[in-house]
Amino acid sequence: MFANLSDHRKGLLLTTLGGLALSMDIPLIRLSSGEVWSVLSVRSLATVGVALAALLVIRRVTGSLRGVLPGWLGLPVGFFYGLTTISFLLAVYYTTAANVVFIIALNPMFTALLSWIFLKERPAVSTFITMAVMIIGVGLIVGDGMEGGHLLGDALSVVASFSIACAITISRASRQDMGFASLLAAVMPAIVGLYHVIPTGFSIEHPGWILFDGAVLMPLSFWCLATGTRFLSAPEVAMFYLLETILAPIWVWLIFAEAPTDMTLAGGAILIVALGAHSLWQARVKTRAAMAG
Repeated sequence: MFANLSDHRKGLLLTTLGGLALSMDIPLIRLSSGEVWSVLSVRSLATVGVALAALLVIRRVTGSLRGVLPGWLGLPVGFFYGLTTISFLLAVYYTTAANVVFIIALNPMFTALLSWIFLKERPAVSTFITMAVMIIGVGLIVGDGMEGGHLLGDALSVVASFSIACAITISRASRQDMGFASLLAAVMPAIVGLYHVIPTGFSIEHPGWILFDGAVLMPLSFWCLATGTRFLSAPEVAMFYLLETILAPIWVWLIFAEAPTDMTLAGGAILIVALGAHSLWQARVKTRAAMAG
């Protein structure tokens, strides 16, 4: 059934599934009630374990890993995914969930700029307008974070957003399957986490939640979103990270009763409306071009 879908629909299906799985990441991190470095190492080790097990099965079934591993280009992609994991998880501990996911909504803007610079895919005028509006929205959130003592967490969220954009852009430029590059990249945050944990030991009250996150949801979301770059443009893939922007604050509010501040809600609303309007406008432009053609 999946094989009969067009490439574009395959990309939409994969990235939607990946975005939905990613939206549960922050709630599961919170539910684990663990110390940051312990959570980082356990979550990452679980992801690496699943990736290695999957590669072993593929090798047993097909007799080769050719076409599964991306080669040398997987190294920079893996580095940026690893940096994303570290900065994202630290941000979760240093600012509110809403601040993290709303600031990461800058991802499509960074991706569009990087695609313009390195892939020569010049953004439309509407994209530049959307970027300007998004900067205003993020400015409101970061300004509120400075008053609330969340500046470090907000800055780490920006780093995570930019790192994701770098990984997506390189993946799109390579035209290779980077699914396992994103999974094996968990080695990097695992090493960083273990470096801090080994002297004192692990401290996680409910490890089952973070093991489920690292062994099931993260491999699913990383693989789907990384593989989606084979079928969709880099900015399109970046848009599906916004499912976390919309859903994660809702899950956190329902589970922990952590309501975002008015300024964060205002900035987040500006981001979502701007991106939604941009997506609808782009769809309308493509429809007109198809009819004209």
